[in-house]
Amino acid sequence: MSGAGMEGRIEQAKLSYEHAVFVGDVGELVAAERELDKVEADLALARGRILHARFLDDRREDPRELVLFERATHLYRTLRDVAGEAESVFWEGCFHQVVRSDPGRAIPLLEQSYDLATVAGDRYTQSEALRHLGIADHAAGRLDAAREHLEASVRLRREIGLLAGVAANQVGLIYIAAAQGRQDDAVALAAEAYATAEACGDRRIMRQVAEARIQVMAPDTDYGETHEQGAP
Repeated sequence: MSGAGMEGRIEQAKLSYEHAVFVGDVGELVAAERELDKVEADLALARGRILHARFLDDRREDPRELVLFERATHLYRTLRDVAGEAESVFWEGCFHQVVRSDPGRAIPLLEQSYDLATVAGDRYTQSEALRHLGIADHAAGRLDAAREHLEASVRLRREIGLLAGVAANQVGLIYIAAAQGRQDDAVALAAEAYATAEACGDRRIMRQVAEARIQVMAPDTDYGETHEQGAP
């Protein structure tokens, strides 16, 4: 939500309060509460994402992160905001996968997020859920499924112009191609991913691609799930 949108909803709630107190008309209060629930849900989701970014930097779990995502999910569900619920459920799944290393909890949430995002027509959240389902498959050695999920995520990310996200997915696809004996595909993917990340100025993905290229070219390499989990 934009700052103006959030401020507008809070200001409208204030006006609804004044209308109820001074005029005696409480008819606007229900709508005002719903708007504030939307503000709270958006804020909880945003705060949860900030805590997740901190985790990716220092690898220290903050217990507030999951609480915030679950609160956002509850509010979006109450509001029947399917797109919002899809996003917050994705982040719940991402938390269990990346922070807790618990695929048993993560995968059903990621699948639920994908289904909700499909209903809402939210291609961004679809691509995120597919990426993390691919990561889960890769970690479990389900290489065909991992490739299918990551390639589907790449297609969606290309459609919405998220090219840095395309390169991030290709890191995983490099390892998968190498593990399946598709060495030429791995080398081609590495070249494409590096060029894409470089064009986007994404130095983190560039480093990951360079590392993947080194591992792919090295003999006797284990091509298990070695690329970094989490967003993007």
